[in-house]
Amino acid sequence: MHLWEGVALAMNQLRTQKLKSLFSLLGVILGVMFLLLVVTIVEGLDRYIREDFTSQVFGVNTVTLRRIPEIQINTDAEEWRALIRRPRITYDDVADLRRRVTVPVRIAVESGSSADAVGDNGRTATGVRVTGASPELFVIRDLTVERGRAFTPQEAEAGLPVVVIGSETAEVIFEGLDPIGRTVRLRGFPYRVIGVLEERGSLFGQSLDNFAIAPARSPIQSFTAPRGNVDQVLIQAVDPDRLREAQMEVEGIMRARHGLRPSDDNDFALETADEAISFWDRISRILFLALPMFVAISVVVGGIVIMNIMLVSVMERTREIGVRKAIGARRKDILTQVLIESATLATVGGVLGVVVGVLLALLVAALSPMPAAVSPFWASVGVALGLTVGIAAGVYPAWRAAGLDPVDALRYE
Repeated sequence: MHLWEGVALAMNQLRTQKLKSLFSLLGVILGVMFLLLVVTIVEGLDRYIREDFTSQVFGVNTVTLRRIPEIQINTDAEEWRALIRRPRITYDDVADLRRRVTVPVRIAVESGSSADAVGDNGRTATGVRVTGASPELFVIRDLTVERGRAFTPQEAEAGLPVVVIGSETAEVIFEGLDPIGRTVRLRGFPYRVIGVLEERGSLFGQSLDNFAIAPARSPIQSFTAPRGNVDQVLIQAVDPDRLREAQMEVEGIMRARHGLRPSDDNDFALETADEAISFWDRISRILFLALPMFVAISVVVGGIVIMNIMLVSVMERTREIGVRKAIGARRKDILTQVLIESATLATVGGVLGVVVGVLLALLVAALSPMPAAVSPFWASVGVALGLTVGIAAGVYPAWRAAGLDPVDALRYE
């Protein structure tokens, strides 16, 4: 009876004093809203980076050999000058890796640039990501050819001008027509379209379907990488458990080729998805460490406001409390009632904060490349936070109300 009576009184206060209740709950609403907004976006990013980003950028069970690391942290001007003085990765390096790596691996070269793609019908796709690669790239990147086929090792070795294009590029240039066998010009070089990949979506707002892949030794090499060099080499272990072993072999071979002594640092970069994930883990850890501080500020302010509102409410109902005590209400009954009212008010604020936070997170996800993942666990935490603040804020007003003398309370005007 006391529980529902307290809840009913709190809800009645919300209905009759809407503006006052809104301002009293604003701190709790903002605190819970900020909690849900940040956690929802961070968890969405976490899922996105672990499941999509790393596989698209680094590949699955793959070591990437590069001249300069893809991920750089706090690189100053002197370090950057040292990086650009590093020797480039060459086709001779790749050939040596193919001969000497003993772990079963797939090895693909990849060099990239951008260009406009002009079809034989005069239509143009702008900003096309152009990649010169070896055939193994289709397996390592898990690229599925929806129409036509990928180029063969023989075509890649001969450097034939054939190309596989993305679904968006095909649609823009050929507008629903069958692109297989037609011609596309990349930086003026004509290429015969032999395949179209299935749609892959986007990565942080950037389309993954506006691209073209041609043999690395075809005329495309004139603008993707200096002749004889490649941007990066992808080494995928056939057995995932032997990825680290393959990485160590690649490192040893490259150090030997570059004539490095045991005390010398590597003058090349070997990266896996683990490096990207560990980098992201550090960022997300900092965000989650800073989050409680910002939430606590809003919640403490909200709790103080609720406590003041409850003190005013106790003062306004002093005679009512006196009457209740005069007819037999115990100290515990008054204490419980005020605590229930305070907890109900704050819980409503927590629920509103959850709703607003989730709506804002979904809005951010819809209007930007930032993903969002709504977690029932954190929604429950938001509501529980509101309840906790309400109980904490209601302790002092409840103690004041329970301690009122019945005679003095009945005299109060």
